This record gives sequence, C-alpha cells and structure tokens, in this order.
Amino acid sequence: MKGHRHLTIVIKLGTSSIVDEKTRQPLLSTLSLIVETAVKLREDGHRVVIVSSGAIGVGLRRMDVGKRPKHLPRIQALAAVGQCRLIGLWDSLFAHLRQPVAQILLTRNDIADRTQYLNAQNTIVELLNMGVIPIVNENDTIAVTEIKFGDNDTLSAITSGMVQADFLFLMTDVDCLYDKNPRTHADAKAIEVVADISALAADVSSAGSSLGTGGMSTKIVAARLATSAGVTTVITRSSNPGNVAEIVKYVQDLKQQSTDSLPLPNNGATSNTAPSSIEEPLSRSITSLPGESPLKPPLHTRFLPDPQPIRDRSFWLLHGLAPHGTIYIDEGAHRALIDKAGLLPVGVVDVEGHFAQQEAVRIVVVKRLRRHAAPTIINPSTLSSTSNQSLPEEETNPAKPTVHEPFAVETYEKNNPPPQEVGRAVVNYSVTEIARIKGLRSTQIQTVLGYADSEYVALRENISLFKTEGHNNNNNRSRAATPVSGYTDSPSSKLSVVGNEDEDMLATYAKAGSLAAFESM
Repeated sequence: MKGHRHLTIVIKLGTSSIVDEKTRQPLLSTLSLIVETAVKLREDGHRVVIVSSGAIGVGLRRMDVGKRPKHLPRIQALAAVGQCRLIGLWDSLFAHLRQPVAQILLTRNDIADRTQYLNAQNTIVELLNMGVIPIVNENDTIAVTEIKFGDNDTLSAITSGMVQADFLFLMTDVDCLYDKNPRTHADAKAIEVVADISALAADVSSAGSSLGTGGMSTKIVAARLATSAGVTTVITRSSNPGNVAEIVKYVQDLKQQSTDSLPLPNNGATSNTAPSSIEEPLSRSITSLPGESPLKPPLHTRFLPDPQPIRDRSFWLLHGLAPHGTIYIDEGAHRALIDKAGLLPVGVVDVEGHFAQQEAVRIVVVKRLRRHAAPTIINPSTLSSTSNQSLPEEETNPAKPTVHEPFAVETYEKNNPPPQEVGRAVVNYSVTEIARIKGLRSTQIQTVLGYADSEYVALRENISLFKTEGHNNNNNRSRAATPVSGYTDSPSSKLSVVGNEDEDMLATYAKAGSLAAFESM
C-alpha cells in the first residue's frame, strides 16, 4: 500500500463471533481468519488491538453449564474459568504465525484514576511499539454493575480513544446497518455511510445473543463515543474478517483520491478548503469522485469521525469516569463554561446524587425560573446584646455565624424545556457542601462552611463539555456521553442550550468570583 500511512486499528469481537450460541463450541474457523487478518495488517505496517468478549461463553462450555446463570458470583466464577481458556486459545492460534499477544483486563475502576488511566494507556502503546497485539477484555471476574463498562462495545470505543486509533471495527452477525430489519423487510436498504449519528434513522431491533450483553443499539452508542474521539468506526460481518483489510484499503484509497482532487490555490492564494473536507466524498456516491473510482468495498456501515476530536484529558473526563451525581446549572453558568471559565457556586441551581470531593458528576443545564434571594448571613458578634436576646440560643454563639436560608421556591424548570446534560466535571466539594453553597458568591463559602478549599465548585481543567447546538464556538465540539449503569441517553438525542443568554446572571457570575476567571470571556 504505497503512499498509505500506518494506522492503529481496533477490532472488537462479540461473544457470538467467538463461540456458537447453541453448542458453546469455539468458532475456530472465524477465529483463525481473524488471526490471519490481524497478522496481515501487522505485516502491512499497521498496529492492531483486539477487544475480545467470550470469557463467560467459553466458561459455560468448559464447565458444561447449559445456560448463562443469573447469580453474579456464579457468572464471575465462570468468567474466571473461561478467560483462562480464551486467552490460551488466542495465544495458540497466533503462535502458529509467530505473532506475540498480550492480555489486558480492565474495569471502569482501573481507569477512573487518572494515573491508572495513563498507566493503562502507556502499557498498550508500548505493546504496540513492540509489535505485540494486545487482547483487551473486561475483567468480569471482579466487575460488578457499578464498575462495569456495560458491554464490550463501550470498552472497545474507550480503548480506541485511549490509544487514539484510526479505525474501530465492530464485528457482528450482520453486514451493516439497515433502515429496516432485513430479516422481516425485503425492501430494507443498507446504510453505508453515516456522517451525523444524531440524524441516523436505522433499525436497531437486533438484540445481543443469549451469551452476550450487546446489540445493535450499543454499537451505535459506541460509534458515537469513538467518532467523537476522531476514530472512523465500522460495523461489518464477523464471519468474513478479511473484510477488515479490504475496507481499510478502500477508505485509504478514497482519501487519497479525495486529497489528489483538491484544487490547488491560484497565484499563491490560500485555499479555503477545510481539512475536514477530505471526508466529504465519503458521504456521497463514489461515482462522484473524479478519476477512477476504487473497487466497491465489502458491505459495511462506516461512521465518519469528528473533524475536531476530543483527546487526552477531556476524553478521560467524559468517558473514563462514571458520574456519581448531577449538578444543575443555569444558562449563564453554562455560557461561562463555554468561554473557559470555571464553575462557581453562584451558577449552581441544584445538586443530587451521592458523591464526595474529587468525584465525577454530570453537568446539566436548566432554565432558571426564579433566583433565590441571597441568604442572610448573621454574625452574632456584630449584634447588640438586645438583639442577641431575641435570637435563638444557637445563634448567639459568635464563633458560629448563622445562615438564614430563603423561603423555598421553585428554582428551575424541570420539564419545559427538559434538563439537558452538557458535560462532566470532577468537583472540589461533596454533594452536601454544594447543596449548602449553591447560589452563593465564592467569598461566602468560608462563612457558610467554615472553610474554603476552592472558590470554584469545579476547576475548568476538570470540566469537559459535549457538543451543543446554537453556538459557533470553536471549542464546542461533538462529545458523546459514555453509557453508565442507571443512566441512558438515546443515540438520536441532541444536546441543546436551554433558553436565551442571561445577561444579568453572567454579570452576577463574574462578580461572584475571581475576575481572572473571566478574562477570556
């Protein structure tokens, strides 16, 4: 492949691609073809990572268990048995072609800590530099609901972002996405290229196998996550792994033709063509390209990557951490975050969940209906003895100022428009602390809590935002939310800014904290 650059390619295999759903026998023919494909890609200079499910399925066969149990300790025990056999199977198959492999088992806890995330990233990158093919799987032996990725589609997308892969192949039992279920509709049409996942109209009724946990809907969610990290994501049939190399070559040829066809600037003028326009012909018929079109590739669905991908710390904040709660902010605070300010307590409307300091939360923007009146802070030492006599006994202690909360009012619109998640953050205060200081100026934190660890609820470096509609801010990039247990986000949903700019709130926000936070506004 002369002229083509070397790529990093992640191949994800589900349980149904590894073991037979009925007999539990390993699908040796498919696995052998996967091994041959991976080695061929390595010989072409590419770097390959395999994300392999199947530990529980292999464990069922090894222990002669009829069906997947429901008792968690039994599932974990079967995963321990099956993972040993599974990696042994991969190693023996790759050994025939003298290709070394390595096993990497992860849970969400392993990457929730920034240092551990970087350690996992560095290990995988170093293995790739050594010519090794890492085989990644979720550590089902110790994983429980709270620390699971949910399915290996999500794990493969996070792995792709972690190693900044060029391609993610989600291997499944169908050729591609269809606008209707092809099993029941003869007129179903294949969806070959998806440029905007939010506008995707596809049939996702295909559920996961009885041995696995995924399905077509989880693959679309994984594609949203991976493409936001700049990874071209492909859904194709696992029974013909040779398609992977053909699709890679096809896309590379297509990009090469696209680049060659770009008009050269005249008289030294600068071309107005954006770099992302190289991807544009992918969303059109290949016959529209000038010159000789490449051969028609195997049937597949290709999700185009975001031209402004998120990487490194922002990716880790959005997808490496499981949120433990939610902070509701108003429109003014949201706009301040877009303009690179930190999150001050004055912009916080409400808070819920169970989280401590330095844990991740969702950031949700709501429309403020009525702002709390500023709480009255009484310092008894400044009152006269006559005034003190009229106060409750606990309020006459000069060592403990009293905060009189305002009367209870509805502070934000809960349904119209509905609250919208706009990002994730690692917070400086716990849920109980934020509940006490919400709506206050930063200078009042010390008085209310008795201490002030930070003037910010969350520092800007610990905040990462999703894409929002209605802004022309270059920093407003597409960022898909990682699915977590107990919280779902429809693949077709769009994040949007709620309401109009609150000029007064921005002014209040600016006055409440350090002016340095607003120098970029």
